[in-house]
Amino acid sequence: MSPSLPLVTTAERRHRLGRRHRLAPSARATTVARAADAVVALHATDAATVYLSARARLTEGSPATIEQAFYKDVSVVRLLSMRNTLFAVSAELAPYVDASTARGIAAKERRAFLKHLDEDGQSLDADWLARAEAAALAALDLQGASTGSQISAAVPALRQKITIGRGKKYETETGVATRVIRLLAADGRIRRDRPRGSWTSSQFRWVHTQPRPALPAAEARAEIARRWLHAYGPATEADLAWWTGWTLTDVRKALAAVGPDQVRLDDGSIALVGPGDTGPEPAPEPWAALLPGLDPSGMGWADRSFHLDPAYRPALFDYAGNIGPTVWWNGEIVGGWAQRPDGEIVWRLLGAAGRAAETAISAEAARLAQWVGDARVTPRFRTPLERELVV
Repeated sequence: MSPSLPLVTTAERRHRLGRRHRLAPSARATTVARAADAVVALHATDAATVYLSARARLTEGSPATIEQAFYKDVSVVRLLSMRNTLFAVSAELAPYVDASTARGIAAKERRAFLKHLDEDGQSLDADWLARAEAAALAALDLQGASTGSQISAAVPALRQKITIGRGKKYETETGVATRVIRLLAADGRIRRDRPRGSWTSSQFRWVHTQPRPALPAAEARAEIARRWLHAYGPATEADLAWWTGWTLTDVRKALAAVGPDQVRLDDGSIALVGPGDTGPEPAPEPWAALLPGLDPSGMGWADRSFHLDPAYRPALFDYAGNIGPTVWWNGEIVGGWAQRPDGEIVWRLLGAAGRAAETAISAEAARLAQWVGDARVTPRFRTPLERELVV
């Protein structure tokens, strides 16, 4: 280790998180697209998460404001991408996410489905799939925005059932509609439109759309790596590999194209930042945040020790490693929160944080409660502390 490398302290890493993730009040974004770009992508597996993550980073804006960004302006779109997970990204960044990650996932999904069709033994093949997809797109052109069940009702081929794992312990019969729709979405030929119900619903309608422009995969990965380093650096190649789901070879090639600088951390280890991004990070004003489960600020690194006490993990994560709703104070996770059935927002600190923290967190909880209004939010991935708090 070279002592000449610039030092980035844990405190400075937390300062960066507050400013660059748009969580400090003075750093909040004015649009949903800018809020998404600040963390590269907003986790969108849970319908409510993407709204709550955007809310925490916006200067102002109701659920209707976020809905407009997704469905009227289409300035933010959902893509099956990093770690084979659904993320929301700005329309500007979408072609890079598509080329760097989503294209490969789409191809893998298609190969797997065609294998299932072949093993089913009903003479369903790539030609049958192409006709079924064309019919689904034609139905959307005719009907407009439609749910999966509405598309299936209009396309007889999508009511087909196949058997997966025939003759094995896990043998199961399943319909093809969900898989065909998933493939069309992965290919960028359809996108999610307004759901049935409120902003917490995941019963989406679908609309026909044009595929995104094709970019060279290596160029796209370099752009994602560059943006990720700005948002999450200092970080390691292991962090980037975990966050993207790319192979280590692709991670190293992308980083080589970016040309990151090295810095020292408090523990003596070496991490990476964007080129020239080694200067000190001034402290933002004191800030508190209540972030939803799977929020990028909690899930952005493989090693989160700079903002999370390891002793807090059992309370805040589920068995699969998904983080639940968290309470933050000045760039550090200090507790968790939940919404009770009557709508009350409740929170609990996992250690001493001080009176200033408690006052700020209470104010932020009140702001969140007013924003959520009559909606009820239950995380898709339940954690021990969240379950305790809702009782």
